[in-house]
Amino acid sequence: MASLKELKGRINSVKSTQKITKAKQMVAAAKLRKAQAAAEAARPYAGRLAAVMASIAGKVSGDSAPKLLAGTGKDQVHLLVVANSDKGLCGAFNANIVKAARLKAQALVAEGKTVLFYLVGKKGRAVIRREYPKDVAAMFDTSEVREPGFNEASAVAEELMAMYEAGKFDVAHLFYAKFKSALVQEPTEQQIIPVPAPKAEASAAVGASVEYEPGEAEILAELLPRYLRTQLFGALLENQASEQGASMTAMDNATRNAGDLINKLTIQYNRSRQAAITTELIEIIAGAEAL
Repeated sequence: MASLKELKGRINSVKSTQKITKAKQMVAAAKLRKAQAAAEAARPYAGRLAAVMASIAGKVSGDSAPKLLAGTGKDQVHLLVVANSDKGLCGAFNANIVKAARLKAQALVAEGKTVLFYLVGKKGRAVIRREYPKDVAAMFDTSEVREPGFNEASAVAEELMAMYEAGKFDVAHLFYAKFKSALVQEPTEQQIIPVPAPKAEASAAVGASVEYEPGEAEILAELLPRYLRTQLFGALLENQASEQGASMTAMDNATRNAGDLINKLTIQYNRSRQAAITTELIEIIAGAEAL
């Protein structure tokens, strides 16, 4: 059984940890409001841009379509772009994204496809590099950036397009966490290269009678890179909101668990202290009777 001094030390240690988790929870809650507002504000723009692109892409024939839309004609090499955070203490946020990417990789390998990884952020790298040590094509470091934004999304998009033009992959899939609420962050997979073909109803619903100048192919050649940057930027914003929501929830659970542990240790300390006092009283009484 632990001594009174050891129990008191453990109680003080857990109390110190509880203060840290409580402070982290409050910081995450404050950051969540800003990150959630940014993610929700970006969604209408991304949706409208996708609708406009669908309207234009529906009028472009296969021969004149840019490579980002038409593809390479093959689907042998798949690049999995895994967007993680650079910080921990956010529960299973990063693990869930990595798990979704690993399941996709296993399914593609089972179909005889070649799988490569493009890793954004530090968390999750170790798992993928351990399981696929020779398949990590590139990594993008965001550790020196306080909050990854449009500049980082543009840099990733430029590198992906350069790799695509060089023929290093045929299809690219993006993995990130879509923010639903502080309690729910949904791992999401999205094909980003080649840009998925627009649905017929979406193409017909937006601007069906619009004539473009210059031609649709020229406009689409400029629009597709912007669309790719926007999708990556939206994913980074969703990740930031999801990370703060997961962090707030994880730290709240940790604070509650620390409180429960403090109560248990306090009860154990009081019982041990009472037992020690009772033992001392018995020894004093026994000594007095012996005299």
